Amino acid sequence: MSVDLLVQKINEKGNPSVAGLDPKIDYVPGYIRKKAYAEYGQNLKGATEAIWEYNKGLIDALYDVVPAVKPQSAFYEMYGIHGEEVLHRTISYAKKKGLYIILDVKRNDIGSTAEAYSKAYLGKVDIDGVECEPCGVDCVTVNPYLGTDGVMPFVKDCKTYDKAIFALVKTSNPSSGELQDLITDVSHIYEKVAECVNKWNEGTIGKSGYGAVGAVVGATYPEQATTLRKIMKQSYFLVPGYGAQGGGAKDVVPCFNDDGLGAIVNSSRGIMCAYKKGDWKEEQFAEAARAEAIRMRDELVSVIK
Repeated sequence: MSVDLLVQKINEKGNPSVAGLDPKIDYVPGYIRKKAYAEYGQNLKGATEAIWEYNKGLIDALYDVVPAVKPQSAFYEMYGIHGEEVLHRTISYAKKKGLYIILDVKRNDIGSTAEAYSKAYLGKVDIDGVECEPCGVDCVTVNPYLGTDGVMPFVKDCKTYDKAIFALVKTSNPSSGELQDLITDVSHIYEKVAECVNKWNEGTIGKSGYGAVGAVVGATYPEQATTLRKIMKQSYFLVPGYGAQGGGAKDVVPCFNDDGLGAIVNSSRGIMCAYKKGDWKEEQFAEAARAEAIRMRDELVSVIK
């Protein structure tokens, strides 16, 4: 199972964290931007080629420290077709480096549209009898708020192609409570979604004890995480909100099980833009990212154990 591969890589690296690759052009060091603009122009193509060099440098510095990377598709889509191409280039490069790939797309719909989304990211497309894989990632994020018929196409492809998903359950953003914290009968909506996750997870449990349907649970809401961990005992948690959004190492502890597993904590800006803090030079962006990833690893391990 795909989640077993994730657990394996976490154990190998001794690191329950994932580096988010959410690049904005102003995150990229100036000398890289200048070089790309000179070659390709100060346009969408130039911007995405600068991002590619940035991503490549980050992956080279991180692949032996972190078990996984999480590209956020929106930060590539906003640069048009050139950004989409660099996203796929980044995924391929990270895969070659042995990293587990979580693509943050938060897709969903119903019926044939949900099936199409799932094929685009997890499955394969039939081209007159020839099966082709559009996107070689291990896992994607899914918005579950359309209900079961919007999620089951993804679950089906998880089973067929050995993939995984993380469903949004309790997100890290400040306004998440406007909907997710509403109470229906005796429980919150996020608890109802967690119960659905358990149903969707049936029949997908791997050797690690975790299933193909995980949950996004923000580090900024540790009390809710405590409740959700009790409900979703066999779901891996993807934990955003650490670092730049205000969540600390102690806040993520409720997301983990007693075995020290069960969650993988994301940091995007904290790692990508580490060179902008302290005495680092632009040319040391990769070195700074590595140092921050190691610091984060050590901090997480110290509180989890």
